Amino acid sequence: MASPFVDEAQVHVKGGNGGAGAVSFRREAHVSKGGPDGGDGGRGGSVFLEATTNLASLLSFVDHPHRRAGDGGHGGGKKKHGRNGADLVVPIPVGTIVRHPNGDVLADLTAGGDRYMAAAGGRGGRGNARFSSNRLRAPAFAEQAELGEEHWLSLELELMADVALVGFPNAGKSTLVSRISAAKPKIADYPFTTLEPHLGVVRVGGTSRQDADAVEFVVADIPGLIEGASEGRGLGHKFLRHVERARVLLVLADLGEDEGRLPADQVRVLLDELGRYRPELLERPRMIIGSRADRRDDAPGGRGDRPAPSGDSPELELDLEVSAVTGSGLPQLLGRLAGLVEEARAEAPLPVQTAVVHRPEPEGVVVSREGPVFVVTGKEAERAVAVSDLTNLDALAHVHRRLKRIGVDRALSRAGAHDGDAVRIGDLRFTYESER
Repeated sequence: MASPFVDEAQVHVKGGNGGAGAVSFRREAHVSKGGPDGGDGGRGGSVFLEATTNLASLLSFVDHPHRRAGDGGHGGGKKKHGRNGADLVVPIPVGTIVRHPNGDVLADLTAGGDRYMAAAGGRGGRGNARFSSNRLRAPAFAEQAELGEEHWLSLELELMADVALVGFPNAGKSTLVSRISAAKPKIADYPFTTLEPHLGVVRVGGTSRQDADAVEFVVADIPGLIEGASEGRGLGHKFLRHVERARVLLVLADLGEDEGRLPADQVRVLLDELGRYRPELLERPRMIIGSRADRRDDAPGGRGDRPAPSGDSPELELDLEVSAVTGSGLPQLLGRLAGLVEEARAEAPLPVQTAVVHRPEPEGVVVSREGPVFVVTGKEAERAVAVSDLTNLDALAHVHRRLKRIGVDRALSRAGAHDGDAVRIGDLRFTYESER
C-alpha cells in the first residue's frame, strides 16, 4: 500500500539542556585547604532540520511530531567537565519552508544538504573553579544548567520540479506522466483521481546515464485545478503551492473533455487562476498542449455526438496535440520541453545555498514597564539570572556584577528608574540603587 503524501506538518523541537557546573574542593593528603576544582557542565545538543532528496513527503511528522536533542552531562570534581549532548539532525524533503507559528518564514531549504538550526542546545553551567578570584578564594557556588530552546514550527513542502503540469481534473496529466517517466500515479477515468502531487524523472536523448547530450528533468503531476482555486476553493492553495518553484509550466487543455467545456475556456480559466495566485507565474516559460487527442471528435474512434463549437467560440492556438494513450506527439513534446528547461536553467538557475534563514537580530538589554515594576529582558541578562543560585549570597553578588558589566544599570537609568524602584529580571526581583 502506498504511503499518503503529506505537504504540511507541525514539528516540536527541543534542544538538549546543558549540564550543571559542579561545586567541589580539592581533598588530598597533606593539603588542608584545597582550592575549588568543580568542572563545567557540557552543552546540550541542538536540533537541526536538514533537506534531503531521499524524502518526498512530511509523513513522518504526522504521528510523531516531537524531536529532542541530547542533554549535556554535569560537571564533576577535579575539574572534570560534563560531556556535550548529542546533536539531532532531522531529515526533511528538499523544498521545505520552515515557519514560525505566526507565519514568518524562518528558513527555506531548497537544496540537498541545506541545514537550519531549529532549536539551540542550552549552554553548560560553569563550575566553582571558574569563579575563583582574589576577591573570592573559595566560591561555594556554580552555575546551573541552561535549558535548551523549545519551539513549535510549521513545515510546508513545495515540490522542486523543472516542469509542472497544470490542467483541470481528469485532463490526462497522470496518464501523461506515467508515459514519459518512471512514475506510476493512480489513474482512472473520473475527476480528482490525483489528490496528491507526483514527481517523474524524464530523460531525453543520449544512450547512457553518463551521456553528456542527455537532458534529465523532473515533471510534477499537480492535482487538477478548479475555477476559484486561487481564492482557496477546494484544495486550491494546497495544489497551487507546488507550481511556484517550477521552471516551466505545461498547460493541458483536454480535447476530449466530457463536461462540454471548450479547450479555449479551459486554458483561459487555468491561466487566470495562476495569475490570481501569483502574477509572476504567467511570466514563466510555458507550453499549451491539447491532451487526450485520441478522444477528440475527428480522431479515429472519437466521439461524434458532441455539438460542434459555434462560430463565435474563442479560438485556441495549441503548441502541440498529444495522446498519452497512442503516444502521438510525445517525442515532439519531450524535445520541446527539454529545450525550454535547458533555457530556463541557464537564465535562472535554482539557488545553491546553505539555506535562506531569517533570524531576528539578537537583542541586547531591553527595559519595559509593567505598572510600577521595571522589567529587564535580553538573552544575556536573563541567562545570568536563570543559571545562578540566587539563594547563595556570593552567587547573588556575582550576578549583580555581571548584570552591571552587560549594561543593565545603564539601561535602567536611561529608562527612568530611581532609587527604590522595583526591578524584575526573570525570577530575580530586587530594588534598584543607582551607582552614586
